[in-house]
Amino acid sequence: MLAKRSKFDAVSALIIVLFGLVIGFGYHVHLWHLEADGFSPVSEKLPYWDFTNLWAGGVLASNGSVETIFDVESYRAFLRQMFTPRLADQEWSYPPSILLIGIPLSQLPIFPAYVLWTAGTIALLHFALRPLSLPPLAHLACLLSPAGFINAALGQNGALTAALLIGGLSLVFSRPVIAGILFGLLTMKPHLGLLIPICLLASGSYRAFLSATVTAVLLFLVTGLALGFDVWQVFMEKTAPMMSSILEAPYPQTYHSHAMTVFVMARWLGLDVAGAYVVQGVVLLGCAALVAYLWRPSSSIEHAKRVCITATLSIVASPYGYSYDTIPMCVTAAFLFVTDTRVNKWLLAFVWLYPLYVHRVNHEGIGIGVLVPILLVSSALLVGGRSAPRSEALA
Repeated sequence: MLAKRSKFDAVSALIIVLFGLVIGFGYHVHLWHLEADGFSPVSEKLPYWDFTNLWAGGVLASNGSVETIFDVESYRAFLRQMFTPRLADQEWSYPPSILLIGIPLSQLPIFPAYVLWTAGTIALLHFALRPLSLPPLAHLACLLSPAGFINAALGQNGALTAALLIGGLSLVFSRPVIAGILFGLLTMKPHLGLLIPICLLASGSYRAFLSATVTAVLLFLVTGLALGFDVWQVFMEKTAPMMSSILEAPYPQTYHSHAMTVFVMARWLGLDVAGAYVVQGVVLLGCAALVAYLWRPSSSIEHAKRVCITATLSIVASPYGYSYDTIPMCVTAAFLFVTDTRVNKWLLAFVWLYPLYVHRVNHEGIGIGVLVPILLVSSALLVGGRSAPRSEALA
């Protein structure tokens, strides 16, 4: 049910949203003022940034050279030969199944492919948000949220994973098979789906659980048939350990500038790798217990609110998360603003804008970004109260 906000609240929200739009567009304007070799003077990288991995991986897979992706030095040499010798070190970090998206995108030049990728994933997010029944302006604001701008600026997949996560959670009761398919596709970035099995088992959504399992298995098989089943073995032997070493590298690293996880905050506080894993594990167990409570059959919490809280907790539960993964956090802030006047509007404004500034805070050596989604969820639960039972879940 929509809350009755005062005119002052509505104007304040509009100003905050417009401020985020101006800053977000400003980032992109500066990012795309390119030097002669195609580098952005802002990022000192190609403006497509992480999208170059998906696109170049698709090129290699299309040419029958998929093994190059998993050899770090050969892959870097290929990227520098294709783009520019100035290209900074990059690594392939995704499960091979995401190449099923990268291959068709690689049939286009990189700029049109990037535009199609960015616009297409935002379009998917639009459809995923529809079950939340947000007012049109709030819905549009979510599509143009600060986290969305950061996602586009980095050429990342945050809009896609947000669409799969929010869409799947929204449809668990009304369209369980479709929800499971979305969850199965999320295995392309599996660490953001750690809480999904808890939600499905706690709510007794066994059809969605089965659908997700079948989809994940089919994705594994299709990838193997298309690229050779050895890609999975090589991924586990080379890519997975490499990503673990990147996660466990001494704090701080340059890529920590957008990090927002408990693991990174623990490293900032001085804990070693083992200690950081322990803290992350405790928080993961806490998140699992919370979503199990929220998704139990007797829960009276409104389904849309449960969806938003769970999606926001996905980044808290994972040791590997960044500002471009926080689109669900912005969606939750917008949802709470239009549905519950008891949640402080200035807190919601802070949460909304934080993805634009997390890199500045982290550059100052203050790794507290994960506290923002934790604060948002805590406020939603402590202030928000309960409503609509499961039988009235949004279709």
